[in-house]
Amino acid sequence: MNGISPLTATAPMSAQERMDLGRARRKSTPRSVHGQWAPSPDRPDPVELLEEQNAARVEFLIPIRRARMAQSPFAFYRGAARIMAADLAGTPDSGLVVQACGDAHLSNFGFYASPERRLVFDVNDFDETLPGPWEWDLKRLAASIWIAAEAQHFSPEDARATTESSVTAYSAAMSKFAGEGCLQNWYEHLDVDEMLARLPKTQRKGLAKLAGQARKRTRQQALAKYTEKVGGSYRIKSQPPLLVPLREIPQELRPEAMSEVLRSSLDDYLNSLPDNLQHLMSQYQLVDIALKVVGVGSVGTRCLIGLFLGRDGDDPLFLQIKEATRSVLEEHLPMSRYEDSG
Repeated sequence: MNGISPLTATAPMSAQERMDLGRARRKSTPRSVHGQWAPSPDRPDPVELLEEQNAARVEFLIPIRRARMAQSPFAFYRGAARIMAADLAGTPDSGLVVQACGDAHLSNFGFYASPERRLVFDVNDFDETLPGPWEWDLKRLAASIWIAAEAQHFSPEDARATTESSVTAYSAAMSKFAGEGCLQNWYEHLDVDEMLARLPKTQRKGLAKLAGQARKRTRQQALAKYTEKVGGSYRIKSQPPLLVPLREIPQELRPEAMSEVLRSSLDDYLNSLPDNLQHLMSQYQLVDIALKVVGVGSVGTRCLIGLFLGRDGDDPLFLQIKEATRSVLEEHLPMSRYEDSG
């Protein structure tokens, strides 16, 4: 293609051009300007922002969201992505846009299995993703680390050191990626074995324990946790209000047409899969659906789990079906180029 990108029809910048652009942006927006923040005179009321979100959510789940956010400053922070987006909207940024997570707090990182079934550590929540300033993600992450450190009764000095360490690690990683090829960055990931190898021996025990716990979270573990056998068949347990099979939700409380929308959406999803995955899914049968409360900020959105069974009862598959709402960043940045928030 003679150096022309098929996606943009323009030549990508050279490494030197990107470095020059970065230096120019840092000069126009020096790092020192990020060190101060003060609420604007017309700052929206934080509680009102949350209550506006609640207005579109499943009504009987809203008290759970309020209770979870009230547990601690860190719990409140987890559910306050919209509040922080409003506060960050008035802050300086370099104009360098990335596909922002939009909610990069500490608890949205964790262990999970890659498609190759290797245990990796990475960001695991993309509800609020949207193109936006890279600084917003880093500031939300750094703030969450400080608040989490305080929640664990770190001294102010240790809280600062932990937060500074995270920002330094981010900077070092970006420098590393800048010197690597596009394909190498595309496949970059952090698996648990690599993490363990990087740590001093004295610090490996805790991480190894967490990794061991993550490896135990299998389909069979989920089957034992979320289901019961009735008349020889598996069905999802009833554990209201956190896990409620649709069959038990009174019609007057059931989110409008949820069953019909769910099945239609599931059909659309399955039809969108590549042929090889459609073949895999064709061997599973949907046997039960339940409304499930997840997280903190997401409580009240229409989140369900579907129980599928394959060869027999020892071959379960759980799929989460979660309502996708507009990113909280869209109130302050250009809208997503996609018509559907999913």
